[in-house]
Amino acid sequence: MSEYKIETHMHTVHTSACAHLEAAALAEGYAKAGFAAVAVTDHYSRDTFRYLHIDITRPGDMVTPFLEGWRRMVEECSNRGIKVYKGAELRFDECGNDYLLYNYPDELLADPEKIFRMGIAAFAPVAHDAGALIVQAHPYRGRCTPAFACYIDGVEVQNRNLGHENHNARAAEYAEQFGLLRTGGSDCHCTDEIGRGGIISPSLPEDDAAFVRLLREGGYTIIGSE
Repeated sequence: MSEYKIETHMHTVHTSACAHLEAAALAEGYAKAGFAAVAVTDHYSRDTFRYLHIDITRPGDMVTPFLEGWRRMVEECSNRGIKVYKGAELRFDECGNDYLLYNYPDELLADPEKIFRMGIAAFAPVAHDAGALIVQAHPYRGRCTPAFACYIDGVEVQNRNLGHENHNARAAEYAEQFGLLRTGGSDCHCTDEIGRGGIISPSLPEDDAAFVRLLREGGYTIIGSE
């Protein structure tokens, strides 16, 4: 039976201020690590738009520059036979929590100022109506706290980033307690973190919608939790 390694959480220097790697290096690294697909989840936060020198209080296209990292990954990975899914890691003004967003229409992220002020309670129903999936990343890291389960679809129970204490066991307990789907990811920012986490699936999703169906249905193994 075939097995496909899929990264669910990674960042590019093209969009995320805290990242260190360009798309070419990431694509090469994930190809060498045997990954069949990656989800690009660059940070969607006030820090990101400051890093991109974009004034979000003024009219203009905010989504195109935000997706620069994803677009470059699509280009680099297409030459290596790696599928690329579009994601984002959102942080609202209300607290330090981070939420991984998958399978969203571009227009959902068109007004960053509005979104940052919404918070997860107001944003979640809008995102769900648009067909998006929301997974809370590393819910016990640092200043993060678990969100109310009614607002999220899942929890990242294996965050394999080397620079933080992620308390993955507690995250897994929270997901179990509330019946939330479970994911894992490298949270890759640098070379040493390429391919440290993710999921192993018996099937390879063709597009963003199929990727979200896989996450909803389960049937995959989370790297690091075997």
